Amino acid sequence: MSDKVHIVDLFAGPGGLGEGFSSYEDEAGKRPFKLVASVEKEASAHRTLTLRAFFRQFEKGEVPSQYYDYVKGGDPAQREDLFNQFRPQSEAAIEETLGAPRGLGTKDHNTIFDRIRSVKKQHTGKWIVIGGPPCQAYSVVGRARNRGIEGYQPENDERHFLYKEYLKVLKEVEPDVFVMENVRGILTAKVHGNRIFDSILKDLKNPAKSLGDSSGEDYEIYSLTTPLPDSDALGDRAYPSNSSYLIKAEEFGIPQTRHRVILLGVRKGVLGNRQPRILQRDIHSTLTTSDVIGDLPPLRSGVTKIGNTAEKWHENLLHAAKSVRELLGGLGFELPDGSPLWAVSSCLVSQGGNFVPDSDGAHVGEMLPPDLKKWFFDKKIGGCLNHYARSHMPTDIFRYLFASSFAELSKGLSPTSRDYPDDLIPKHKNWKSGHFSDRFKVQARDRIPSTVTSHIAKDGHYFIHYDPVQCRSLTVREAARIQTFPDNYYFEGNKTQQYVQVGNAVPPLLANKIADVVYDILK
Repeated sequence: MSDKVHIVDLFAGPGGLGEGFSSYEDEAGKRPFKLVASVEKEASAHRTLTLRAFFRQFEKGEVPSQYYDYVKGGDPAQREDLFNQFRPQSEAAIEETLGAPRGLGTKDHNTIFDRIRSVKKQHTGKWIVIGGPPCQAYSVVGRARNRGIEGYQPENDERHFLYKEYLKVLKEVEPDVFVMENVRGILTAKVHGNRIFDSILKDLKNPAKSLGDSSGEDYEIYSLTTPLPDSDALGDRAYPSNSSYLIKAEEFGIPQTRHRVILLGVRKGVLGNRQPRILQRDIHSTLTTSDVIGDLPPLRSGVTKIGNTAEKWHENLLHAAKSVRELLGGLGFELPDGSPLWAVSSCLVSQGGNFVPDSDGAHVGEMLPPDLKKWFFDKKIGGCLNHYARSHMPTDIFRYLFASSFAELSKGLSPTSRDYPDDLIPKHKNWKSGHFSDRFKVQARDRIPSTVTSHIAKDGHYFIHYDPVQCRSLTVREAARIQTFPDNYYFEGNKTQQYVQVGNAVPPLLANKIADVVYDILK
C-alpha cells in the first residue's frame, strides 16, 4: 500500500482507538494509518488527545527530550513552551484535533464538518472512520440508574441517538471501512419497546439512506470474532446472534475482562469476493494483574481525617494489620510467616506523583514480558507518569487491607459482603442484601484484571491493589497499563479527569489488533 490510509476519529476521548491504528506497523515496519481529524468535546481529554497528536508528529525514537521534560513536570507553561519550540508539529497536532474541544450534535457541527470536507479535498486514497458514541445510556449500569430517574423516557435521551451523528460523518466521508465501538448493553437497549441495536445495524448498512438520501454507499457489517456463515437455502447470510459482534478482550491478549461490541463496516465492493479476517484468539498468553502492573513503583495510599503523613499512615496500618490478622484467623485462614501482614513495619513513604523516577538502577517496564515491554516501555521516561496514590479514610484503608489480604490467602477471591466482620461493614442498610457483594473488589495478583470503567474516578473500591502492604486503590498509570496505554502516553487534567479518560477509552493494543484486520482488507 503506497499511500497513507486517512482516519477520522469520532468521540475520540483521550485517543485509545486512534493510538492503536496510528501505531500499527506493516510487515516493512511502516505505519500506514494517519489520523487527520480527531473529534472530542471534553476539555481535559482534548488536551490529552492534542498532546498525543503532537507526539506522533515525530518519527519513532525521535520524540524530543523537551516532551519528556514536560510530562514529568506537568506545568501548563512548559507545555506552551514545548509547542512554541516545535511549532510545525504543534500546529499540525492542533489542526488534527480541530483547535479546541468540539462536540458532534452541538453548535460545533459546521466547524467539524468543514474540517472533514477540507481534509477530504486535501487527501486522496483510502479512508476509515473510527469511534464510539458515548455509551452511558446503553450500559447496563446506566440503564439501571436511568430507571431510578422519575419520568425518564429513553426515547427522549439524546445519548441514544448520538450514533446518528456518526451516520452523518459516514455519509460525508464515505469511507472504505469504519469501526464503531460500544458497550455490550447496546445489544439489549430498547426504545419504544424495540431493540435499538437492530435499528443501528440497519442504519449503518446505508448511512445516507437512513438520513433520507438514497444516493449513498452501502456497507456490509462484519463481526471481528466470528466468521460470516455460508448462505442459507434462501441465499441469506447472517450471524447466529447479535452477540457475534461482542469482543471479549481477554481472549485476544488484552489484560482485562472487557467485553465490548465492535462493528466492522466495509463498503460494498472493497472486499470483492473475500471475507475479512477475524481477530486471532490468544488464550494461551493470559495476562494477570501482576504481569502488567507488578513492575510499577510501590506506593503507600494517602490517609484522610487523621493527617496525611507517612507516620500517621504507618500508625494506622499497624493498628489495622493487627486487627486483620485476628479477623482472618477467625475465618479459618492461616497466615504464613512471610505474609505481608507480618511485615507492615517495612512500609512505604511515597504516595507517588505526576512523575515517579526509577530507583535501584531498574527501569520501569524493563522487566515486563517481551511483547508487553515492546508495547509499553520507553526508557526515555526514566520512571513512571501519572502514578499518584489516592487518599482514603482510615476505615477504607482497614477494608482494603482486609480485602487484599483475603484475596492473597484465597487464591485471588475477593471477600463478599457476607465475609466482612461487623467492624468493617459500611453504614449502609442494604449491605447484606447481596447487591453490594463485590463493593470492595481486589484486582488479584494472578488473575485477569476486571473491566476498567469511568467509575474508577468516583472511588477506588472496585479497583483495590493486590499488595496488602500498599493498601490502596489503583493509580491512573496502573489503570492505564490495564487499558494498554503505552507508558509515554500522558494524561492531562486533574486525577478525576484522568481516571475518566482512561476508563472510557478503547484499549490501544486491542485497537492495534483491529488495525491489522483493517489493513488486510485495504492493502
